[in-house]
Amino acid sequence: SFPGGKCDPADQDVVHTALRETQEELGLAVPEEHVWGLLRPVYDPQKATVVPVLAGVGPLDPQSLRPNSEEVDEVFALPLAHLLQTQNQGYTHFCQRGHFRYTLPVFLHGPHRVWGLTAVITEFALQLLAPGTYQPRLAGLSWPGAEGLAHPQQPLVSPCQASSTSGLNKGL
Repeated sequence: SFPGGKCDPADQDVVHTALRETQEELGLAVPEEHVWGLLRPVYDPQKATVVPVLAGVGPLDPQSLRPNSEEVDEVFALPLAHLLQTQNQGYTHFCQRGHFRYTLPVFLHGPHRVWGLTAVITEFALQLLAPGTYQPRLAGLSWPGAEGLAHPQQPLVSPCQASSTSGLNKGL
């Protein structure tokens, strides 16, 4: 999953929450001016509404990070080019009590599988970063809160009303 968490009272907005959580969880200080914007908030039925914050960090060696062992088990990076290759894209069906509920994207990388809300956020980011190149494998996500990207005129910073997650672009 991406770094993220609930807003602290000291956080001005979701951008500051994402930057703070990235520093706390990965030991990575991302300057506010590297924030590109927000993706549309998505609803996670088990947790809360999540506001993905997209930032550019340039080439990044995962070995240079200092992950917090209490919050992070493993760190790996997926370059944009890898995510755009169709052989690394898939989907998974979720069922409840033996009945189909919804389908979400999955991104594959060796032993790693990016799925769930992290894959949904990754898909939204790919649609924004590689329009015309990235073709979602699902025509539409039939999942509450997965309507797509925020309108381009949406303000960069929104009030701190939800959890935030950092969509750090590690491969540009």
